[in-house]
Amino acid sequence: MTLLLRSTEFLKHKTGKHPESPERLAAIESMLEKSGLGLKCDSVIWDALTEKELMKLHAPKQIEQIRQIAAHGGGKADPDTVVCPDSFAVSLIAAGACAKAVDQVLQEKYPNALCLVRPPGHHANAIKSMGFCLFNNVALAAKRAIAVHKLNKVLILDWDVHHGNGTQDIFYEDPQVFFLSIHRFGNGFYPGTGAASETGTLKGMGTNLNVPLAYGISRKEYIAAWERGIEKAFEFKPELVILSAGFDADRRDPVGDLGLEPEDFGTMTKVLQSLANSNCKGKIVSCLEGGYSLEGLSEGVKEHLAALLAKN
Repeated sequence: MTLLLRSTEFLKHKTGKHPESPERLAAIESMLEKSGLGLKCDSVIWDALTEKELMKLHAPKQIEQIRQIAAHGGGKADPDTVVCPDSFAVSLIAAGACAKAVDQVLQEKYPNALCLVRPPGHHANAIKSMGFCLFNNVALAAKRAIAVHKLNKVLILDWDVHHGNGTQDIFYEDPQVFFLSIHRFGNGFYPGTGAASETGTLKGMGTNLNVPLAYGISRKEYIAAWERGIEKAFEFKPELVILSAGFDADRRDPVGDLGLEPEDFGTMTKVLQSLANSNCKGKIVSCLEGGYSLEGLSEGVKEHLAALLAKN
């Protein structure tokens, strides 16, 4: 049974007229009810990440900035990144969910997990919150896997349409974490990073793999690029896979769009599972990132979750 972590607390991160809105999770919840997929999953209670744990990755100045904006009634961490009065607390709950999922999967209580969290995290680096993201959920989860569960190798995959620049920055010199991002690239598309030449540095040389794709690529070419990329990534022999699961490569997405259909996310999940089954007993922790077409997001999550459940 797949572990599915979700909470109405995430709706309290109110962003106003903004693509990253509470309505995103409401659309997913509606899908889970109509499809019956929610009933096929299990859940557990979790604690918010503590500020002490947050400080193991994020700079005190960065944490204090978000806390102060929230405490003073809300505002923006950057032109794109909204903070409301509840955002600081909600972000700790989101990070805590991803950490709890890592605990449960590594303790083999569940074969895999999906964390339907917000705010997203993959653009936040160790010193700056940006791109709708306050703190980096997947990076904190990977740090927990290494520090608490003593793993030596963690693979982070990112199929959000935007490059996971924050995650890349955090682990660019780290030989224990391999990071793969497949994303739209070129013509000034946000965040402008993620070239194929960015491969890591120092002890982390060779543990960063970007698969930049041009707008207009065919679905067939996209899936083929995904297959080639993760085959290369799994040469790392990871003990755990953490997925930054953004659904904004869907053809209807108003922010991203790489022409994908919902079933493509199911196909990519199955390719991932095949390799994970061979390398790390199928241990996958998936964490929601972007996806701003309500239909595209909910339908993509449906295909992704159905594939995760098929492992059980």
